[in-house]
Parts: sequence; structure tokens; C-alpha cells
Amino acid sequence: MQPSRRHFLQRAAACSAGFAGLQRVLAVEQTSPPLLQRTAAGYGPLRPDPDGLIALPEGFTSQVISRAGETMDDGLLVPGKHDGMGAMPGPDGLTILVRNHEISPGHATVGPFDAVTTETGLPAGLDPARIFDPGTTEGPFAGPSRGGCTTLVYDTKSGNGRGELKTHAMSLVGTEHNCAGGITPRNTWISCEESVMGPDDELGRTRLHGWCFEVPATVTPELIDPRPIKPMGRFNHEAVAVDPDSGIVYMTEDRNDGVLFRYLPSDPRDLHSGGPLQALAVSGTPRADLRNWNEAPVTRPGDSFQATWIDVEDIESPDDSLRYQAYDKGAARFARGEGMWYGNGSVYFACTTGGTARRGQIWRYDVPKSDEAGGSLHLFIEPNDASIIEHADNLTIAPWGDLIVCEDGLEEQYLLGVTPGGDIYKFGLNMMNQSEFAGATFSPDGTTLFVNIQNPGLTLAITGPWDRREA
Repeated sequence: MQPSRRHFLQRAAACSAGFAGLQRVLAVEQTSPPLLQRTAAGYGPLRPDPDGLIALPEGFTSQVISRAGETMDDGLLVPGKHDGMGAMPGPDGLTILVRNHEISPGHATVGPFDAVTTETGLPAGLDPARIFDPGTTEGPFAGPSRGGCTTLVYDTKSGNGRGELKTHAMSLVGTEHNCAGGITPRNTWISCEESVMGPDDELGRTRLHGWCFEVPATVTPELIDPRPIKPMGRFNHEAVAVDPDSGIVYMTEDRNDGVLFRYLPSDPRDLHSGGPLQALAVSGTPRADLRNWNEAPVTRPGDSFQATWIDVEDIESPDDSLRYQAYDKGAARFARGEGMWYGNGSVYFACTTGGTARRGQIWRYDVPKSDEAGGSLHLFIEPNDASIIEHADNLTIAPWGDLIVCEDGLEEQYLLGVTPGGDIYKFGLNMMNQSEFAGATFSPDGTTLFVNIQNPGLTLAITGPWDRREA
């Protein structure tokens, strides 16, 4: 039996009342490792999938709602390399998914224009101005950049109660290596380019990349005007999270020597309006190295720091030097900042290669009530054990407060749950191949978890007894 909408709204309200009220410790199925984290029961053991796609706990089912290479309603093909996603409410209870495609030159995957047979290689009638980078006309990587976003309109209540895809189309095209991003309070998706390639890279590009783009959630998707949000800086963008109260945008950088950025737009309703771009520093400890790569860790799970923020200049950074500028000014250093999500006054973000074993960390930043305050930073988990978490990547917050985390590890790939108290449980296993999970996000009514298997490019809709994991 599927839980009711009222049930999930109550769960969401409980979550917003505070994570402190959700600290119930689950029963432990095995001996606790010698760390602050241990494996919790979660939803129980995973059951093999007869279709060979994803193993889930008893009572949960999945269905593929979109595959790379399918023809969409606009006549273009679903691109491959499915990555970050955001789910936003549409009219009449519909869910609008905006999905990234992490494609760069040389990637052996399908692109949106692969089925086009015109002499130009573009669909007839397509306004070339809707392609951010049309690319060069000659060479091994000629033609438009193939990354971007697709928009999917999904009804969680149709399809005999399992949900059904209603329409899908390309919404952003001509960008590079669109990895993650984040939703905004305006029902839009910020898509991030994890790339700083440009005309000098000999990869067939004609424009500089490394920007963020805003894609509206609409039930009638079409290609947007691809206008880069330059005040958010040019760097190896990964994910964003927006504080709905202040409009401040927090951003991760996928570099082994990256920093954590935030952007304070002059007008939160218009991200092009300009405003300070800043990097996080630890108060009293300039240039803190929070990667924990040394034999003596700088910090341990449960440790907290008072944060401060440092202005950075030259934000369009033609030489990709923002992180060095910020570090020289005292910013803290993180190991490959990746997935990020806002919830209940905090921003959670993953550092994929953080920790003494370089298996990954998850941090929590408590957002201050004033723009002038620095807020506080907490190392939430760092298991240093690949059997618990290996290379946490995309993440989201479930309606009842747990994190749902996608692994991008070396062998088996899991979907993991992390309780507000730091207990970790396995929720899903990729049985298809060793490709990473990506783009985990819940439908606004809380009934459906959407997630991607990046290669060959599948989007799954997962339903089941979510209320069995009692808060």
C-alpha cells in the first residue's frame, strides 16, 4: 500500500521541525566498525532484481522511465551520461524532472542530434542561438557540444499507480559535462558545467565553459536561451544548493584542491543581477586543509568549525585560478566537492576523495540567520571504509530527513541512506553493471525516488513502503 500524500506532508513537516528530533538509532545488523559511524538496518536486506537492474529492499519496485537513445517528443534523442536531477512540482500534481547529461568531446555515448540527417547536422527550424556552443566545423570533435539538460514530465499517480512518463524534451543544449546542479525556490534547476574547456583546448569548442545555467520547470519544455550566469563564477562547477530564506547560492567545486563557494545575488529572483562571490574559510585557521589526507587527520566526525567567508575577484577566471586565489586569501581546501542539498537550515555536501583513506566525506554547513554571520561547518561522516561508503557523489534529502547518497566507487555501486544521527544503510545495488548512480531526487509528493544509472543512461522511478523506515 502506498503512503498517502498527507502522510508524506506530515513527514516533511517533521523534517523541517528539526533533525534533532529524528535522531533515533536503528538496530545494528553487524559489529560496529571502530569509527563513529556504523551500518544500520534501514529498510532491510536487498533483494535481487529479476530484471537485473537494481536490488532493493523487500516491497520496493523500480521501473525504467527513460533510456539514452530514445526519441523524445521534440524529435531529438535522449542523450547519454545521465547525471544530476531535480524534481519540482507541476500543475495537477505532476512532477517535473530536469536531468543533466555529463557529456564531453570524445565520450562514447549518444548525443541529442545523432539521428538528425540534415546537411547541417541540426534539426530543421532549430534556432542556432539556442545552442550555447555550436563547435567547430572540422576536426574529430566538430559540431555542437552534446551536454545539457532534458526535461521530463511525470505523473506519479497514473500507470496503475506506479507512475508514468507523460512527455520529455531537450531544454538546454550546447554545454559541456553537465554534472550536477540544484533546485531553486523559483521552481528552476541550476545546471552546472564541470568543465573549463575552451577554444584553446583543441577539442572543437568555440566558447569558454565552466558556467551555471538556469532551466525553468515547465510541462511544455523547449530549448532555453543558454545564458551563462557569469556572476556565479567560472570553475569546475559540480552542485549548488539555495537557501530559500536568503537566496544565497552555495556551490561545490570538483577538484582535489577545491574550495566551497557561495554567491550572494543582489536580487535573489535574478541570478544574473550580480553580487559577491565568496569562499569558505575556517575562522582562526587560514588555509585549513580539510581533506584529511595526512596521517594525522585535521578533523574527525563530529568536529565543528566556525566559518567565515572571503571575497574573491576575477570571477570569470579565464585561467581557472579561482580556487588558488581563494586559498591564498585563507580559504579552506576540500577534496572533490560533489553532491549538495539544502534542508532544514543546513547544506549537506559530499567530498568524494576526502578522508584518511580517500573514500569520501559528507559535511554539513549550518546556514546563518544573517548574511553577515559565518555559520558553522561540521564533518558529518567519514567512514574510511569502502564497504560502508565509497566515493559519495550526488545526494538528496528524503522527506523524513535521511540523506540518500549515490556512490561513484570502483566496483559495486550502491544507493545508501544516512540517518540524521549518522547511521548508514544500503538501499540499492546496481546489478546491471559498475556504473555510478546519479541524480537521486524525490517527487514533490514523496512517493517516488528518481535515480539514474549513468551508463548506458537509464532513469529509474522507485516506489515502495517508505514509511517502514520509522523516524
